[in-house]
Amino acid sequence: MLKPKKDLRRKEKLEAFDRLLTIMDELRLNCPWDKKQTLESLRHLTIEETYELSEAILENNLDEIKKEIGDVMLHLVFYSKIADEQNAFDVADSINAICDKLIHRHPHIYSDVEAKDEQAVKENWEKIKLKEKGNTSVLGGVPKGLPAMVKAMRIQDKARGVGFDWEKKEQVWEKVEEEMQEFRDEFNIEETAKIDKEKASAEFGDLLFSLINYSRFIDINAEEALERTNLKFIKRFQFLESESKKDGKNIAEMSLQEMDKYWERAKKL
Repeated sequence: MLKPKKDLRRKEKLEAFDRLLTIMDELRLNCPWDKKQTLESLRHLTIEETYELSEAILENNLDEIKKEIGDVMLHLVFYSKIADEQNAFDVADSINAICDKLIHRHPHIYSDVEAKDEQAVKENWEKIKLKEKGNTSVLGGVPKGLPAMVKAMRIQDKARGVGFDWEKKEQVWEKVEEEMQEFRDEFNIEETAKIDKEKASAEFGDLLFSLINYSRFIDINAEEALERTNLKFIKRFQFLESESKKDGKNIAEMSLQEMDKYWERAKKL
């Protein structure tokens, strides 16, 4: 096993973490807002901070990533402090727990198990996790509260971890086309008859699931791809708003053809 290189700033890092713990102690003791917080009251704020970190990563803004990591770390220390006050656990318990988990789930590093590639590492991870948690299903560890797209990705990844997967991406694309046809059968744009919305929704869900599956095979993160498209749309739409306003136009009163001219300019930018 290769030894990690000596971290010349390790002392500074430990001192910085100790400083954060000290400040957290002081705020919890003296600040009216910090004193009131509970595990539940911090939850939605933590979700918000996580999304802000995600956005900074997508924009590759390293300065913002640095700041958002600090915000997320504050929340983790905050949770640990509250738990410590309840004599449940402290931050050292949490850190030691993840250290123990990492060692146990990397037997190819800390034991004599061999893993020739990334896929072998993932398979070992899922098998060990299944034994640890005593789940009756490989999918038992997928959080119910995940957004649907992220959940689909995790479901597919976990199934793959135990060998339940397509062999070639061509097979997955055939499934995409099959699901597209089944959706078209339920929702044919050329027909005027009222559709069965429940059936059409079910087929649309199948189509999305198969597209997410295909994205995994070609190493595209579906959630990240969609979020990048969201951000691109927002920038172009805001360009449309600002430029049309400069020209003295009210976007609510513009025709689609007028809007399209600004949209095409935004695309070129």
